[in-house]
Formats: sequence, C-alpha cells, structure tokens
Amino acid sequence: MAVGPGVRVTEAVGVLLAAGAGTRMGRPKALVTDPDGTPWLHVGVHALLDGGCDRVVVVLGAAAERARALLPRRDGVTVVVAEDWAAGPGASLVAGLAAVTGSATACVSLVDLPGLPATAVRRVLGDGGRPRTLRRAVFGDRPGHPVLVGSAHRASLVDAVAADPGDRRAGAWLRRAGVAQVDCTDLWDGTDRDRPTASGLSTDGRRGAS
Repeated sequence: MAVGPGVRVTEAVGVLLAAGAGTRMGRPKALVTDPDGTPWLHVGVHALLDGGCDRVVVVLGAAAERARALLPRRDGVTVVVAEDWAAGPGASLVAGLAAVTGSATACVSLVDLPGLPATAVRRVLGDGGRPRTLRRAVFGDRPGHPVLVGSAHRASLVDAVAADPGDRRAGAWLRRAGVAQVDCTDLWDGTDRDRPTASGLSTDGRRGAS
C-alpha cells in the first residue's frame, strides 16, 4: 500500500515512566497532583494520547497500587510494574520498552513533566512510523523528552541501559546513535520537577500543601 509523506505506517506507543520513589520530591512522583488536584499521571497520559500515540504504557514501581488508582480512564492505557524499579531509572525504561513489541515505535516521556503539551509530543512524533526513527525533544542546547525510539533501535537501547540500570546510560547511547534533535523551545520550557513547589503539591489525588 502506498503511504504518503508524513503518514505513520506503524503503531506509536507512548511509554510514561513513573516508577521512582521521588526522593527529592518526598514521595513517589506517580502520586503527585497539581494544586488543582490533577494527577501528574493524568497529564502525562493525556499529552501522549492527544499528541498522537495510539496507546500508552505506564510504568509503575514505588507505591504502584496507590498510583494505579490515579490513572485516567481512557482506552488504550495499560500498566506494567517494574519490579526492580529501585535499581535505578534504567530499570523502568527497560520495563517500558519491553512492553513495546513488533514494529511499533516507542515515544518515551516522564511523569515529572506536568507542563508537557500534546503539541510537543506531536512535533517529536512526526510520522513516527519508520523502524530507524530516533528523535528527541531539545530545549536550546538542553536535551529533554519526549524521546522517540523506532523498532530497529529498541533492543540496542535496552541492552545499553540494562548493563547498569542505576546509571543514566540512555542519554549517552542516544548521542552515540545519532539521535535527531527536535527543537521544542517555542512550545514549553521542558523542565522536569524534582522538588515540591511553594504552591503546594498533594498525593493520592487530594488537594493540599506538600
């Protein structure tokens, strides 16, 4: 079948990493909500789906059962639990990529990006359907998320990260592999949130100060 330019030919699977304990935040980030009560899990899932992903895999770990209750009720949202999440951030990435099979492209994002707009996901996704796709959002000279990983690259990235899940090897691997940079500076600042803010963050979906 002929496929025109910009038309995706394979499935795009959002992978939302939300497994960590959130030591600097003081709680697992999968439990954090904005001051208006919106769970960060909702923001991340909606951004990926509204940005063009066909479905989303949410990777949980710390407080997984409590976090599961905060997931939005939307079609195409599934959960995997990284049982070894405490080994480091690479463990949740490996678990998430393992849930993306066949020719699908993985669109990886983080739960601690509550400012992530769907427009940034859409821009990084592009046609999103080529096996050798390898793209990431950048903000000036600073790399960020989402990161798009085509099927031809998944196994190599998993091998690199699994070698030491406590280390941040994914960024180094992406640079070596020649990841294409997609400037998203005009859409938002790309900042992740590692600490509570003065405006107050709550857990378990309840509003209130941190």
